Amino acid sequence: MSSQKQNQKPQKNNSSKAEAPAQRSSDSDLIQAKSLPESFEAEVSVLGSMILDRNCVNDIVQKLSPESFYRPENRIIYDALVSLYEQLPPDKNMDLVLIKNELLRRKQFEDAGGQDYLKKIPASVATPANAEYYTKIVHEKFILRQLINTVSEVLDLAYDPGGEISEKLDQAEKKIFEVTGERVSGEAESMRDLLVKAFEEIDKRTGEAITGIPTGFTKLDTMTTGLHEGELIIMAGRPSMGKTSFAMNIAEHIGADEEQPVLIFSLEMGRLQLAERMLCSRGMIDSQAVRRGVMDSDVFQELLDTSENLSQAPIFIDDTPGMTPLEIRAKARRLKAQYDIKAVFVDYLQLMTLGGRVESRQNEISAISRQLKAMARELDVPVVVLSQLNRAAEQREDHRPRMSDLRESGSIEQDADVVMLIHREDYYHRQEAEYEFDNQAEIIIAKQRNGPTGIVNLKFHGEFTRFDNISTVDEPF
Repeated sequence: MSSQKQNQKPQKNNSSKAEAPAQRSSDSDLIQAKSLPESFEAEVSVLGSMILDRNCVNDIVQKLSPESFYRPENRIIYDALVSLYEQLPPDKNMDLVLIKNELLRRKQFEDAGGQDYLKKIPASVATPANAEYYTKIVHEKFILRQLINTVSEVLDLAYDPGGEISEKLDQAEKKIFEVTGERVSGEAESMRDLLVKAFEEIDKRTGEAITGIPTGFTKLDTMTTGLHEGELIIMAGRPSMGKTSFAMNIAEHIGADEEQPVLIFSLEMGRLQLAERMLCSRGMIDSQAVRRGVMDSDVFQELLDTSENLSQAPIFIDDTPGMTPLEIRAKARRLKAQYDIKAVFVDYLQLMTLGGRVESRQNEISAISRQLKAMARELDVPVVVLSQLNRAAEQREDHRPRMSDLRESGSIEQDADVVMLIHREDYYHRQEAEYEFDNQAEIIIAKQRNGPTGIVNLKFHGEFTRFDNISTVDEPF
């Protein structure tokens, strides 16, 4: 008896040790082991509502896809129903015979549950009037399953010993935002579907001269049709040409006049200084006088009036120095979700770094440029990036800049959809007493992927740090 007890004791200890979790992988396994959120009743009720009442189909299709259904048989039936409704004349109703024939044609009848399961679907619906509620339940369960899968992926990402922490954080955040934004991962689309979308866009543009976001500069908008979603726009120039002023004039117009949310990353100038400059520019007030505090009551009142107007504009400024593209992308992603940002401005490219070791500055700039282009496509907004030009223009007889003057250009020219070069001839003659200044500025559109190149002439008011449209009589010959 005592011998038996002695034999049993170590067995008990060994058993308790075996039950203890031995590996990290159990974290992810635990997530997968739990049953995933689903509602069989809601899924069947959605399908039944579609069969009984075709009027609810359009609303359901806008919210659900086959992947929204947890049960494989329900996915198959839903896909067949959508296909049938696309073919069915408006005066015809759905019935089980049509559905059965469609499933047989697809060779999916048995996979969809067969005759018995199909018959039960319409009978299980209390009333099609609640179709919207059933759809909401199915959609919410789908989002929860997506979230669980994403958390599992993020766990695996976190435990993976390789890779940079900043890149992992960016990937994790992107995955979460894809769920919260209810986005579907990109897939190939048929030419038919793409052409339908293309003609919808063409129809929207008909009769509209400006199809993108207006810049406020008439001739520039005529040539570019505005700033377009998903595009990387480079605005480049030598120091003191007015790059920041030009970009901020456009940002101010989008925010204050078009009333569309704008995000500005100012890596060179502090946000208070930038806000003051925008205030003076919009009010056509001498910025130097304001900095020195030399103002009479009229000027001060103009500042107050302009401030009241500008304070209502949805313009957001982040002046964190030395940001990496990943940091900018993460911040832009959050603000896009929160405020529906319509345009992003970055001042300026050469002040950004990757935050790690790189082979050369040119390779680094190329990588930054690619990431900014990727951000424009991901957020589906125009991303306007300011860039320095090298000294080559100053050494030429004709000082007009060229694309080849882009400093540490790397792949900037290739990544950019639009390249604008800012030129003011006055700047090169500022020391000449006899030179006749005309305050002319040229915006040279050196590249435009979907439009013409050319020159737009503007007026530059240095004391207000402001560019303006130029009248026909002032236009240079």
